[in-house]
Amino acid sequence: MTEQVRHILDTRLWVCDEGTGPPVVLCSGGPGSGDYLEPVASMVSDLTHVIRFEPRGCGRSDPDGPYDLATSLADLDAIRESFGFERWIVGGHSAGAFLALAYCVEYPERVAGVLYLSGAGIQNDRQWHAAYHEGKDAGRELAIDERFPPNMDVNRIGNESARAWCRDPRLPRRIAQIDVPFLAVQGSDDIRPNWPVEQLVHLIPGARLEIIEGAGHYLWLAHATELRAAIRPFVRSVANSMGDVQ
Repeated sequence: MTEQVRHILDTRLWVCDEGTGPPVVLCSGGPGSGDYLEPVASMVSDLTHVIRFEPRGCGRSDPDGPYDLATSLADLDAIRESFGFERWIVGGHSAGAFLALAYCVEYPERVAGVLYLSGAGIQNDRQWHAAYHEGKDAGRELAIDERFPPNMDVNRIGNESARAWCRDPRLPRRIAQIDVPFLAVQGSDDIRPNWPVEQLVHLIPGARLEIIEGAGHYLWLAHATELRAAIRPFVRSVANSMGDVQ
């Protein structure tokens, strides 16, 4: 495993890579969180070359803005280019799953597959948000031990720009044109309702949704075995289809 701070466009981002083979990038959520996806990376690092990173303003990366979605997507693609990858599997958790989806829509020629973990679809539904806040206030969500506090400016700006991107009237058609393998994995006990992800999966030809019974938002905390069993065959299949692509 190698950790470094890389010059990416006009800033410096913390980047970690491990393993060998076809590349996978894993995007943490928030937006505004540092990296917390090492447990997921360890599930597939014997199959692939796994990249993790911390976005602008998060964790060990520099605080330089802007923090909007377009910049996050450009940074993500610049990380790919800095490693010399032609294509990669793009994965993410929570808001990182949204980033992976948006990257696939905006940079389709760079994506070999999408691993979408505990995402929220492309909605801004009031009842969805009410259910989330009710569950959170009731303490029904296990928490992870994040190494760095979240950057709430990144969170606010990232969410605002994500909502604006979702208002594009062409978006459902663009999502329906995704033609790479797409796996969504959700927990049945996530306090965030899963119906938006079910809608998303139905939009994408050949996409699959797996529900891990009893799992919450952070799928690996109490259901690591089930998550590993869900994602490894998918990652192996896409990696095999890529061959020696770098």
